[in-house]
Amino acid sequence: MPRKKLDQIREKVRLRQYDMSLHAMEEMAEDGLDILDVEHGVLSGRIARIEKDDPRGTKYVIEGTGNYHRL
Repeated sequence: MPRKKLDQIREKVRLRQYDMSLHAMEEMAEDGLDILDVEHGVLSGRIARIEKDDPRGTKYVIEGTGNYHRL
């Protein structure tokens, strides 16, 4: 099941069919990341863990590398 879920998440990223919360954007900025880093991480990464205790629903934690090809 995790592989199928990762494929679904990646497809949403490829099609730009996702929303980024203000909190997530603030966290990215604090870490020196931008949206390309996050997208590349999702597209190149793997599901590191699944957290089911969040009242908003299941959380898939993806670990991957950022986008290092900036000009």
